[in-house]
Amino acid sequence: MEASNTFSILFYPKTRDSDKNGMSPLFLRITVDGKRVELSLKRKVDPNDWCPNSGKVKGRGQTPEEINGYLDELRTRIRRIQGEFVAQEKPYTASMLKERLLNKGNELKTVLSIYDGHNAKMKSLMGKDYTYSTYRRHVRTRNHLEGFIRKEYGQKDFFIKDVDLGFITRFEHYLHMIGAGGHNTITKYVTNFKKIVRMAFANNWVVSDPFFHWKAKWQKTEREVLTETELQTLIEKEFKSKRLERARDVFIFCCFTGLSYVDVKKLTRDDIAIGIDGRRWIKILRTKTKVKSTVPVLPMAERILEKYKKNSPKAENILLLPVLSNQKTNQYLKEISQLCKIKKRITFHLSRHTFATTVTLSNGVPIESVSKMLGHQSIKTTQIYAKVLDKKLMEDMELVRMKYAAV
Repeated sequence: MEASNTFSILFYPKTRDSDKNGMSPLFLRITVDGKRVELSLKRKVDPNDWCPNSGKVKGRGQTPEEINGYLDELRTRIRRIQGEFVAQEKPYTASMLKERLLNKGNELKTVLSIYDGHNAKMKSLMGKDYTYSTYRRHVRTRNHLEGFIRKEYGQKDFFIKDVDLGFITRFEHYLHMIGAGGHNTITKYVTNFKKIVRMAFANNWVVSDPFFHWKAKWQKTEREVLTETELQTLIEKEFKSKRLERARDVFIFCCFTGLSYVDVKKLTRDDIAIGIDGRRWIKILRTKTKVKSTVPVLPMAERILEKYKKNSPKAENILLLPVLSNQKTNQYLKEISQLCKIKKRITFHLSRHTFATTVTLSNGVPIESVSKMLGHQSIKTTQIYAKVLDKKLMEDMELVRMKYAAV
């Protein structure tokens, strides 16, 4: 809130609660924007000795001086607390000033400060527990929240204790209005925020979970894959540009291994072992899920490793492939798809889908084995690719049906 908001302090004796000796309990009233809270000061005064204009006890002596000194100290503390909120352009209410006065201020956490702490921790664990892309998604979510709070509330931050279902639905609507992405992207931003709120709830920074009545609504999307023909076109294409050739080779390697970008980027000799069949296998712990993935090095993947072997020293921890940034790789893959006349939006993650469908499931590999190679936590995730095959089967058989319909 801004400094123009109304704010006042009042000390007064509550005469209706006077005791048998005529002494009234002393109260403090804090008012912000017409809304007030009261607090008993655990002291009593004679209403006849009270001066409403000065808000003090009249007369001299030890008792009046002790009470008046205490009231002066409270005035100073409350004004300092209110001044801190104004200086930092943080929202505040009368109840919040009261809580801070009662030394409960440590519980008044704000949305962006909590998110900043979360992202700082995530950044320090990048490459260990989190990937760069996951970290960047949370940074984008945090920045969208900042823009939303500024636009909707005219503030730089928002107290986490005041986040409710209305705040969540307004944030979701705001993301759609500014065109923050497709439906599923926006849903992901809100679920990212849900993680922060749940963290606050676990730390007792909020008394209830505002996401309790909110449910993510995902739209079904078709998973694009490369066909055998398209895959072969990519393999056989000759490029004059080395950068395109390297991007293609890494992409094809992942089409035959199912490795994600973050896992192939850090692939070393230490990740390849000889299996009980005497052949080479890639054995890694997936960065995203921390699930073990075991994949055979198929002939095509072996040829690509051999191609770049001369550029890779023999040390165990040296990277095996020339993997560029995810952004650059996807940029080059777009060029490659145009040169190969493939009318699909090729991104690096498409290689993983292609491995699951075209390379393995289409060739009769059991879904349980595919799930293990992909390092999925649940076979339900792998079944998505089986649905892609079912759709392709129906499309293929529709062509057969049409062919014989005229007979």
